[in-house]
Amino acid sequence: MAKSFEYVFPAIRGIQAGREYYVSMCPLRLIPKIFLFDEEELVPELRAQRILNRARVPDIAHYILENRNTYVFSAITASVDGDLRFEAMGSEGETSRIGALHVDMRARFIINDGQHRRAAVELAIKEEPSLGDETISVVFFADRGLERSQQMFADLNRHAIRPSRSLGLLYDHRNDLSKIARLVALQSAAFKDVVEMERSTLSERSRKLFTLSAIYSGNAALLDGNEFADIDHAAKRCIEYWDEAAKYLPEWGQVRASKMTAGEVRRDFLHSHAIVLQALGIAGNQVLSLPGASWKQRLKPIGSIDWSRSNAKLWEGRALIGGRVSKSSHNVTLTTNVIKQKLGLELSPDEQRVEHALKRGRDGARD
Repeated sequence: MAKSFEYVFPAIRGIQAGREYYVSMCPLRLIPKIFLFDEEELVPELRAQRILNRARVPDIAHYILENRNTYVFSAITASVDGDLRFEAMGSEGETSRIGALHVDMRARFIINDGQHRRAAVELAIKEEPSLGDETISVVFFADRGLERSQQMFADLNRHAIRPSRSLGLLYDHRNDLSKIARLVALQSAAFKDVVEMERSTLSERSRKLFTLSAIYSGNAALLDGNEFADIDHAAKRCIEYWDEAAKYLPEWGQVRASKMTAGEVRRDFLHSHAIVLQALGIAGNQVLSLPGASWKQRLKPIGSIDWSRSNAKLWEGRALIGGRVSKSSHNVTLTTNVIKQKLGLELSPDEQRVEHALKRGRDGARD
């Protein structure tokens, strides 16, 4: 009987839970050819993977192409449903773990983790064929049936936790706004030493007043539509704005001076929450576009706003819903409107529409 054709992968053999598995480096051009999608029409209980979310694929492919010299991918994990054998280089020591993995070409490869990476690789290679010569690590397991493949999917994703937005921004050196947020957090007198750089939520006992993700959103709104010579120039503009605004928000300074705790300020006031930083950024964007150099004086009325969370008459339905801070875009707009009206700024048509809707709702509730 003729010997069947084979795939041969250079591989390292390992042991997990008493079972062999193999790690290899595969050319990217081979990935779309051996990992095929054929489970999408099956009901969930007969699949070993989630349905491919095709909306995610172009973003991942774009990441590869835009970062051609710096992109990085983790390994694809797959089960092999078919004949495979490992031929070691030797019988002792390290040589017994290094060799070649032979897989029958009739075998079926089932992705346990990495199907979106696989689809993005295929899309990226179509646009940039030279990518096909690069490699990605693949971890191969012998397939032991649908139940085992489903369990592998569950186990591989069981402890996968998406990093907080603040931590992602802190470590993102591709995004200019991330770089600006870091510079502002570290150099601004308003934010220095009171920014949580890793977490995107603050506990009651946290000594930090702001999160890096909140500063990022505030800066993004402040800089929207403006052009700057470079990142340092943009960061300097943000620092100038936030330091000026902080003069009219005395509780910020009292935290830095240890006269109030960060927890007390977050509990009793709204102005350190992300929704207000974003709203201050939106209003500031308009203030900074005013002619002349008098924008600093225009910020003074910020100090006359009652930022107390207990001021339900002002904030309920705007920054608060049922007494809890809401960060929806609708609530950001309503919070921005308060600041703009105090600063004597004109509301946009959309902001006026949202304002009128709130007024109608409140009038209706009183009838």
